[in-house]
Amino acid sequence: QVQLVESGGGLVQAGGSLRLSCAASGIVFRFNAVGWYRQAPGKQRELVASITQSITRAGNTNYADSVKGRFTISRDNAKNTVYLQMNSLKPEDTAVYYCNLAPPGPSGLWGQGTQVTVSS
Repeated sequence: QVQLVESGGGLVQAGGSLRLSCAASGIVFRFNAVGWYRQAPGKQRELVASITQSITRAGNTNYADSVKGRFTISRDNAKNTVYLQMNSLKPEDTAVYYCNLAPPGPSGLWGQGTQVTVSS
């Protein structure tokens, strides 16, 4: 059974940092492109960062314009985990953050997400 488990969210003041983790089981991340998505209340889920498949190297990354220069996606193939380092957080970054394949896999692959709340 494939399972993705996000963690690392929390409440932080504007300008602060958080590091999200996405641990996978039943799927090997390094053979897949992986993305971090977020969904704010009343808004559609959006892709904020992605990293290409990478067997031996780090992989290429892409970012939404709204997070470029502040967020960094990375992967640890040995731990089968993808991270999202979020710096200079803004109140508009408040959302539930999810990881998934990029593009997303079957609907059942979505995890529970991790809540990020940025106070002004």
